[in-house]
This record gives sequence, C-alpha cells and structure tokens, in this order.
Amino acid sequence: MLIDSHCHLDRLKAAPDQLSLRLLIEQAKSRGVDYFLCVNVRQQGFHAMQAKMAEFEQVFLSAGVHPLDVQDGLDTAQIHDYLSDPKVVAIGETGLDYFYANETKALQQQCFEQQIALAVEVDKPLIVHTRDAREDTIAFLKQGHADKVGGVLHCFTENWEMAKAAIDLGFYISVSGIVTFKNAGDLRTVIRKVPKDRLLVETDAPYLAPVPHRGQENQPAYVRDVAEFVAQLRGESYGELADYTSSNFFSLFKDAAKLVGR
Repeated sequence: MLIDSHCHLDRLKAAPDQLSLRLLIEQAKSRGVDYFLCVNVRQQGFHAMQAKMAEFEQVFLSAGVHPLDVQDGLDTAQIHDYLSDPKVVAIGETGLDYFYANETKALQQQCFEQQIALAVEVDKPLIVHTRDAREDTIAFLKQGHADKVGGVLHCFTENWEMAKAAIDLGFYISVSGIVTFKNAGDLRTVIRKVPKDRLLVETDAPYLAPVPHRGQENQPAYVRDVAEFVAQLRGESYGELADYTSSNFFSLFKDAAKLVGR
C-alpha cells in the first residue's frame, strides 16, 4: 500500500469530470496507491472540491487557506462548518510563503496563526506550506502550541535544521517529486536524515511531476516514482518505505485511520 499524502485532485486538467477523475484514481490504484489526501487551498473552493470527491471513499480532505490565497480572507466559522464532513481530516494547507508573496507577509501570519489556533481547538493536524520563512514558520508553530496536534511540512525543500525543529514539535516531513530533480542535492541530503517514523511521500499534483515525468501535469500515480526514488536514496526497499510511510500517514491523520478501520 502507498498513500499520496498531499494532492489537489480537483485541480487536475486531466480530470475535469468524474469519469476522467475515476480513471486517474484507478491508474494510481494499479500502481499500488490506495489512498489520497486532497488538500484545500481556497476557502471558497471547498464545496466544489468536496462535491467532486464525494464518491471516492479512498480520498480524504482538508480545509484551510493557502498563504498565497490569503487575500480572499479567512472565515474560521465557515471552516468549522466544513469539519462536519468526516472526510475532513486536517486543517490547511496553511503556512507562510515569503518567496512568492512577501508583500502579504502580515496577512499570511495572521491567517497562519488563526488556523493553528483552529487546529488546536478542533484537535486536527496541520498541513503546512513554507518557503523562505523558516524561522517564522517554526516560531508560529511553537507560539500556537501546534505540538498538541502535530502536522506535516509538505513538499519539503528547506534545510535539516528546520526539519529537525519541526520533528521536535511532533511534525512529519513530506517529500515530493522535487527530490528527483537534478539540482536537489541538498534536499536529498536532508531526506536521508529524516527518521522513518517521520517521513511521508506526496505528489502535490498537478504540480511538480517527478523525473521521468517532469514537464507533464503531475498525477497521483506518480507518487510511486517518488517513493521508489526515496527508497533507493535511503538504501531501503520500496516495500519497506511504502509500509512505513502509509503507517505514518494514519498515525498523523487519525480521523482518516478511523474511517478505514485502522
């Protein structure tokens, strides 16, 4: 079993309707991918995502506002309403991105702080996006007592010091297809160090397709390529890595584990 711990199935150009999405999920299943976490980025887009994923029991959901979408605002009461769906297993994707949107830094911080508080209130883990904001990301997680609920730094591209700080807070590190890129030597050094019980794999589909699919639209089936690469990188078998990253997923997203009877 393998799990795509972070994807945006509602944003795939290759799956504009239910039939094409069903085919993509079946293709992933044929490569051993059994479960998917479809991650919300825009609060206003949640209901459309929810409706599109409703028929797929193997697809879990999150609810939150991405740091590059904070200009649309954050309504925590509305997110509370979204949590009535048992498939919503996490808060996010939230976080800080000073690389693409430094001009919204203050608003990003406010939304991040609010979503951390919400996660702690409802006892759900956080899905965190971070770029060029290492110190602030960790500081806000500490200040907000995010260690009470844990979470994941998804699509990790930062240094070992940040990874270690997050792990010490009870967070997981998720690796995407970026690790397969030619210029990702520093990231590969970090991923070799992450403890087995703190590692996840993802696609972030439709973005960041791994080698040998780079340049194409990413899709959940390609998490197999990420997992095989990471296993070789760490000197492990594919089966071993698939087993422990799947176990890690259900340890972090406990509501997902309950839904599948684990």
